[in-house]
Amino acid sequence: MTARLGLGLAALGRPAYITAGRDGDLGADRSVAAMRDRAATVLGAAWSTGVRHLDAARSYGRAEEFLAHWLASRPDVAGDASLVVASKWGYRYVGGWRMDAEVHEVKDHSLGAFTEQLAQTRDLLGEHLRLYQVHSVTPDSPVLRDGPLLRALAAERERGLRIGLSTSGPHQGDVVRAALEVVVDGEQLFSEVQSTWNPLEPSAGPALGDAAGAGWLVVVKEVLANGRLAPGGDPGAQRAAHRVDVRLDQLALATALAQPWAGVVLSGAVTPEQVARGAAAARLELDDDALQALAPLAQEPATYWGERSARDWR
Repeated sequence: MTARLGLGLAALGRPAYITAGRDGDLGADRSVAAMRDRAATVLGAAWSTGVRHLDAARSYGRAEEFLAHWLASRPDVAGDASLVVASKWGYRYVGGWRMDAEVHEVKDHSLGAFTEQLAQTRDLLGEHLRLYQVHSVTPDSPVLRDGPLLRALAAERERGLRIGLSTSGPHQGDVVRAALEVVVDGEQLFSEVQSTWNPLEPSAGPALGDAAGAGWLVVVKEVLANGRLAPGGDPGAQRAAHRVDVRLDQLALATALAQPWAGVVLSGAVTPEQVARGAAAARLELDDDALQALAPLAQEPATYWGERSARDWR
């Protein structure tokens, strides 16, 4: 099961993010050098536990740069055929490495943004890049209806790059099903989707099942609900985990891994200890009662995403 865990770099590539507990996890030193060293430490810990799927994005600050730096220091990893390096385009990081930036990222799903950002990603990750995803597609995004952009994506698919998309917001299921219908040159354009799924926001599950049934790789993100399902998080969730005698973060990870359509479940770990807890969660054998312990806490999607959008960058 550990091989089905991936490591997402959203919380490691920039000084501020919306995950709770960063002061305790990262401390006060959020310099570029400190965050680069931390990323290397966490990447090394994850690799040693069997994690092989590493996920970055252009908008994750310097995540691609940090990942490239680590790969250059680890030829044993860089040459391993099991390594999957994924990244995303469609958002730009504009936070200027500041904790107090008014805006940290901006969205741009245009053909020009794709061309520019793919070149930037390849400059850093080169031949290691295996999967490139449109970042956070929502129903109002033009990307699934933009013919020239879709043809450009298909051209990269023909060159051997796997093309996927990530989703966010209360209508993820609608986006996944719309993406399943996108065909270019007689072939489905996308073959992977990365979506938010956790016991507080499980609404995308049926559509993700459809994607898996169509042969897509399904990658699950934000399993810990940006810290709400981590130690010290949601009180109701903590009580539910206590009743089944499982740590809250491990229960959330194990529940996601138990979904039949889940191919890879991303951890947002920022410490080696969190990596180790994730690896232990992947080895848990839980009964149905434990796997359903958090289900009563599910929120309406609009409520969940409204609360998420109000979270502070810290």
